[in-house]
Amino acid sequence: MTGIIETLSFLRDPNFALSRFEHYGDVYGTTLLGQRTVFIRGDRAIQDLFAQGDAIEGWWPDSVRNLLGPLSLANRNGAEHKARRRVVGQLFTTAALRRYSPAIVKLVNELRQDLLAEANPVALVPKLRRFAFSVIASTVLGLNAVDREDLFVDFETWCQGLFSLPFALPGSAYSRALQARQRLLRRLLKLLGEAQEAAAKGSALASGGLDLLAGGLDEAGLSLGDEDVAEQLLLLLFAGYETTASSLSCLLLKLLEHPEELAWLQEELAELAWPPSEGEAVTAYDASRAPRLDAVLKEVMRLAPPVGGFFRKTLEPIVLADVLVPANRVVQVSISASHIHGNNEEDLGNFQPKRHYDRCSSATLLPFGGGERVCLGKALAELEIRLLAVGILKQLSLALEPEQDLTLRVIPSPSPKDGLLVRSGPRPS
Repeated sequence: MTGIIETLSFLRDPNFALSRFEHYGDVYGTTLLGQRTVFIRGDRAIQDLFAQGDAIEGWWPDSVRNLLGPLSLANRNGAEHKARRRVVGQLFTTAALRRYSPAIVKLVNELRQDLLAEANPVALVPKLRRFAFSVIASTVLGLNAVDREDLFVDFETWCQGLFSLPFALPGSAYSRALQARQRLLRRLLKLLGEAQEAAAKGSALASGGLDLLAGGLDEAGLSLGDEDVAEQLLLLLFAGYETTASSLSCLLLKLLEHPEELAWLQEELAELAWPPSEGEAVTAYDASRAPRLDAVLKEVMRLAPPVGGFFRKTLEPIVLADVLVPANRVVQVSISASHIHGNNEEDLGNFQPKRHYDRCSSATLLPFGGGERVCLGKALAELEIRLLAVGILKQLSLALEPEQDLTLRVIPSPSPKDGLLVRSGPRPS
C-alpha cells in the first residue's frame, strides 16, 4: 500500500498520532507515501531510541530533505554530521550569545514601540515572525533592516513548502519553495563572500556572527566549502526563525487565554529590570533569576512544542519499549503526544505552569528534540524568548480581540489561525 490516505491525514489532522496511540499503544506502525513508518511516544520508547547509537540515523521527508539540501547538517549522519555540528556550534557559545544580546534587546524595544503605535487591533503572529527572523538574520548574518526584509519574503515562501507533498507542479508550494531556495542560497553565498573578504583585509564585520563561519573552520581545523556553509546557514535560519516565532506566538496566546497565570508571572516580572544590565542579558532572566518565567516557558513548549516530532531511520532491527522494530523503518518520535502522556493522576491536558515551578510534574519535555541531534540553536532560542517575554509583558498590556479563531495551525509549526489579534497599550506602572 502507498499510504496516500494516511499521508493526507498526517498532514491535515493535528490529532493524527494521538488518536492512533490511544488505539494501538505507545509504539505502532503505518505507511506514509510508501515508507513503512513507526510512531512512538513516551519516555521509555524515546530513551530506548536514543540509546541505539549507530543502529539509527537521521531522516527527513523528501520535501524537507530536498529543500534543506544534500550538504545540510540535517541530512548528514555519522562523522560528517558531528563535524558540521562542531562548526555550526560556534554560533551558539555563551560568548556568541553575549555578542548577540544587544541586538536582540534593541529589536524587542522596536517591537514594543511598534505595538504601542497601533491604535487598532493588530495581528501579533506576523509581527512576531518578522521579529524572530530579524533576530536570526541580525545575529548570524549581520543584516540591516532593508536587507532583512528582502530575504524575509523568499524565506517565507521557502518555509511554506517544507512540509508539502514533494511534487514540483507549476505553482505548487513545493515548486515555489525550490525556486526561493535558489535565490536564498545565492544571497547567502554573497554574504559569506563579503565576510571572507572582510576577514582577509583584517576588517571586523559591522555586526552579526557570520565571521565565525566565514572560514568554515571548527576548533579541530575542519574546513567546509562555501556551498556547504551556505546550506548550514539556510538550516540555521529556519531553526532560528520558524520554530522560535511559533514559541513566541504560543507563549502570548497561552498567557492571554489564562489571565490568572499571566498575573502570577507579572508578579515576578515586576521585580526584574528592563533592559538587562550591559553584559548580563544571557543570565538576567534564566531559571535561577526568573523561575516563574522558566515554568511558563516549559509549560508553553510542553503543550505547543515548536516541532511536533522528529524522525530517525533504523539501519538494523531494534527494540523500543519491548516492541521489535525491523531495519529500514522510519521512526517518528511524537513530541506532542509524549508531552501529554504520563501520570494519569496529573492533568497534562491543561495549561498549569506551576507544575514546573513546584517541580512535581511527570511530563516528558523534549521541545528541542534530544539525543546527539538535539537542536543546536536551543540556547539562542531560549534567550530570545526570555528577552521578548520580559521586554513586552513588563511594559505592555495586551488584550485578545473577541470572535477570532485561536485554533493552532500545526504545519510547519503551531500558530493561531487568525494571527492572534490583540489590542495593546502601556502597562500601568
